[in-house]
Amino acid sequence: MTAPCEVAWFSALCDDDYEFLGQPDPRLLSSFEHCRDIVLGAETAGMDTILLPSGYALGIDTMAFAAAVAPLTRRINLLAALRVGEMWLPQQARQLATIDQMLGGRLRVNIISSDLPGEVLDSAPRYRRTLEAITILRQLLDGREVDADGEFYRLKIAPPRVRTVSGRAPLFYFGGLSDAARDVAAQQADVYLMWPDRLAAVREVVADLTARAAAHGRRLRFGYRVHVVVRETEAEARAAARRLLSRLDDAEGARIRARSLDSTSLGVGRQAELRDTADDEGYAEDNLWTGIGRARSGCGAAIVGDPDQVLAKLLAYREAGIDGFILSGYPHAAECDLFARHVLARLHHAPLDMSY
Repeated sequence: MTAPCEVAWFSALCDDDYEFLGQPDPRLLSSFEHCRDIVLGAETAGMDTILLPSGYALGIDTMAFAAAVAPLTRRINLLAALRVGEMWLPQQARQLATIDQMLGGRLRVNIISSDLPGEVLDSAPRYRRTLEAITILRQLLDGREVDADGEFYRLKIAPPRVRTVSGRAPLFYFGGLSDAARDVAAQQADVYLMWPDRLAAVREVVADLTARAAAHGRRLRFGYRVHVVVRETEAEARAAARRLLSRLDDAEGARIRARSLDSTSLGVGRQAELRDTADDEGYAEDNLWTGIGRARSGCGAAIVGDPDQVLAKLLAYREAGIDGFILSGYPHAAECDLFARHVLARLHHAPLDMSY
């Protein structure tokens, strides 16, 4: 029997909410109140999980927000982004276990391997540091003593007394396209996250990561991060996508893309390549529109179409091996409501054809 599909939304903690891309709107700037309302709206709409992103120069702090919003939620999982290295790992484990207790066991962690504020580290050592950090965090959150003598972390310490509700580490989500990133995921991730791509490329990545994980005696789940623009007709959806870009200045879009700490990563480069090889309207393949990436670093494409087309596209990704989706749209609260009304219940309950 096929496992249920996890459907998540996105709360714009990093000043990433717009009516018109590249045009800041004071009403949509990251604040506790605005991001809280997105979380509670997603929970009411029936989303399983919500991603809380992380950015040093932008928006508000992820873990502080997670702790503050935890008692306001009842059912939704919080997928909190964690940039490894920003906090000493034993304290990080204690913080995560505390937030998980506040959530009654509903914490998930999105591990981010990026440069830390004020540093530039080559990709290979950065991923070696990330692997050490995830390994130590998992040991501490599993309640095991750590005796590490690595390249970046040297410590001998017992786990903190405070434990997660399950007594085990929360699920670790992790992404990255480089060989080093894929090897980290194969060894320590629970869910491998990928950004938008053509279906053939998604199948290739799933096959590669499945084989890499199997070599370590492990099995990965797969998540897909993508925006959506869903309207009652395809014409209306395409018009809404065009409207998003109707006030974008290309120089401002480039500035927005460049301000991310991850703006030069292989994954971001792949999003640019997808955009550069799209058709004249920005579509890389049927219903996959790359216009979002003109004003956003990272996840740079959206599924655009009517409810049937959006559902069919998501099910095609499911058949390619995707177990869950992290979705978003602009403005985030409004698009969440549209997606929930038009697609969500059908996606949760759709049978999966694995005959391909």
